[in-house]
Amino acid sequence: MTDKTYNVLFLCTGNSARSVLAEAIMNKEGRGQFRAYSAGSTPTGRVNPHTRAVVESCGFQLSDFRSKSWDEFAGPDAPAFDFIVTVCDNAAGEVCPIWPGHPTTSHWGIPDPAAIEGTDAEKAAAFAEAARLLHNRIRLFLSLPIEKIDARSLQAKMREIHETADDPARAE
Repeated sequence: MTDKTYNVLFLCTGNSARSVLAEAIMNKEGRGQFRAYSAGSTPTGRVNPHTRAVVESCGFQLSDFRSKSWDEFAGPDAPAFDFIVTVCDNAAGEVCPIWPGHPTTSHWGIPDPAAIEGTDAEKAAAFAEAARLLHNRIRLFLSLPIEKIDARSLQAKMREIHETADDPARAE
């Protein structure tokens, strides 16, 4: 394994739920080899409070996260990203900023838990399911031999994660 720390940006439209969950999970599971960030094309300005359980299970506080625009990461002082992953269908179809360095990109669509209307228990269940799906994808991503495969193969593997991550035989 290399000493390089890979930067990953998770994008969604509002940057209030899925992308924040992915940021927290990746920062926990990446164990220093990966540094995750999140942003949105049209940030809501607040992190959904239902993310709290997942964020805290990853060892963070909800106050460690904020809803922010992807414009923050398009400037010259922004980290150089190795990977950019959209986690909602709206962001996948939007015109993204030009990211320097040609990062590997992928789309891992996750149903929006913030769109669930119902009881607090139903909302909590939706957030737990989104976290489970993201965890499966991130676990598969972290198992890739990133430093040993070419960019085209890596791109294909990242797309494959979206297609197969929820297959119980693969996620175990």
